[in-house]
Amino acid sequence: MKATLYLIPSTLGAEEADLYLPPAVVQRLHSLDLFFAENIRTARRFLKSTGFTGDISSLTFLEMSEHTTVREAEELLHVLMERGEAGLLSEAGLPGVADPGNILVSLCHRHGVRVAPLPGPSSIFLALMASGLNGQHFTFLGYLPKERSARIRAIREMEHRVQRTGASQIFMETPYRNDHLLEDLLKSCSEETLLCVAASLTTAREFVLTQSIGAWRRSGYRPGKQPVMFIIGKEG
Repeated sequence: MKATLYLIPSTLGAEEADLYLPPAVVQRLHSLDLFFAENIRTARRFLKSTGFTGDISSLTFLEMSEHTTVREAEELLHVLMERGEAGLLSEAGLPGVADPGNILVSLCHRHGVRVAPLPGPSSIFLALMASGLNGQHFTFLGYLPKERSARIRAIREMEHRVQRTGASQIFMETPYRNDHLLEDLLKSCSEETLLCVAASLTTAREFVLTQSIGAWRRSGYRPGKQPVMFIIGKEG
């Protein structure tokens, strides 16, 4: 029987998993006893949040993170092929999207292992849906450069693409640098450019607002340390 890797979405921090994960996904999740996880501690916590009532200590969790080398990923693939099936869990919502799990998925395709993506929330697309910006032509850029001058150059290049193509530019930052990124956006972009800030999606703290850079400057808003998706775009 061909081995299968199930790509299992997370709930993005939502406390009520049943609101964001289809029952069939939860059922498949509970049927597995081997998991590859970006963070094993949070993976166990996520499993409990979905109503798992079995013995978690009897399950196998192996790390698949940004620090995993290709050789180590090949060893994980070997375990998967021996066991027959496993779930890939992400800290980012969807495995393989803004997530290091794509390395293992790529190996599965090369070695004839079935890859089964399961539906669930994506902070990228939830933010885009709620932004009111161009949802037909967009680019996801992941993290911007850490170094400030390079980050400002990237922001100006994004704004130029918005003005030239109309394509929404989606990006994110680690929570402790959110305020610095917003400060650079407000200083670097023109008054009329639109910015969407989508914070803590699917949680009780959820905040989504799109307005001009000028309006953001006047608001004094700072997102602080929470998960945020940023999108810049323009009217129409």
